Amino acid sequence: MKKPLIILAGPTAVGKTELSIQLAKRHGGEIISADSMQVYKGMNIGTAKIKKEDMGGIPHYLIDKLSPKENFHVVLFQQFAKQYINEIYAKGKIPMIVGGTGFYIQSVLYDIDFKENKTDNLFRSQLEQAAKEKGEEYLHGILMEKDPKSGKKIHPHNIKRVIRALEYFHQTGQPIAEHNEQEALKTSPYEAVYFVLNMPREELYERINQRVDLMIEEGFVDEVKKLKEEGCLSHMVSMQGLGYKEIFQYLEGQWELEQAVTFLKRNTRHFAKRQLTWFRREKEIVWVNKEQFHYDQKAILDYMTGILKEKHIDLVGKEKI
Repeated sequence: MKKPLIILAGPTAVGKTELSIQLAKRHGGEIISADSMQVYKGMNIGTAKIKKEDMGGIPHYLIDKLSPKENFHVVLFQQFAKQYINEIYAKGKIPMIVGGTGFYIQSVLYDIDFKENKTDNLFRSQLEQAAKEKGEEYLHGILMEKDPKSGKKIHPHNIKRVIRALEYFHQTGQPIAEHNEQEALKTSPYEAVYFVLNMPREELYERINQRVDLMIEEGFVDEVKKLKEEGCLSHMVSMQGLGYKEIFQYLEGQWELEQAVTFLKRNTRHFAKRQLTWFRREKEIVWVNKEQFHYDQKAILDYMTGILKEKHIDLVGKEKI
């Protein structure tokens, strides 16, 4: 029999964190973060990282795991996540993957094979240097020449995925989009339920704007300044993260703080839109539209519990909420 796996995804600022804690309490879950930036130590405000006191006693994995000077990518995520999933099963609990990085989730859900896509450090460094000297659009242009199918699917600003696609094509001669499509046709090794939390776009965008304002009030600029003083550089994977990139550029004098905040809000809204586009392409998604439940958290949880019962996901927690 396949083992159970609960996934809770959704765009940034939609409210996944609080809901995930309550869902984990109900179902004996432990949470693996599918967030490409919360894995880094010292990056708290800009990632809206959950505080230990807010975890409700639920174990969280892949938070504060790496130094911001280290590279984190989908292959590493998959390796860690599979390890933690087995540890959670060994405790008689249900693993829950929670976050907004769709490709990370997909890598585990379908056990995508990355063996052929090993990192070529020299080639990667050449691509990173080209992006730094000639810009993101230049690098994306190369991808459109070499692998237009992937180029059409990857946004020019998503430099990590552009580089990964060029690396893969360089090594195999195959578009990474084709490889990913082939892998996605696999059936999941898990008895999985894939929830995507959502809300009307205008409300989501307003929440994003409010979150950015709160981040600035809480000292986000000082957080990035401290990382910069500790030796983080603009080209590092961590400093290319949403928010960190814009504030880092402000600290380097590329624009005023007000401009950086405006760009951050805009880029976050665009990011949320791309996240939703990704989730709409996934199969067997259970959409949880908050407005349909009148934003009643208990009603949302009851609905999700009903779906889990239908899928015969064992309820091992049974804590009343």
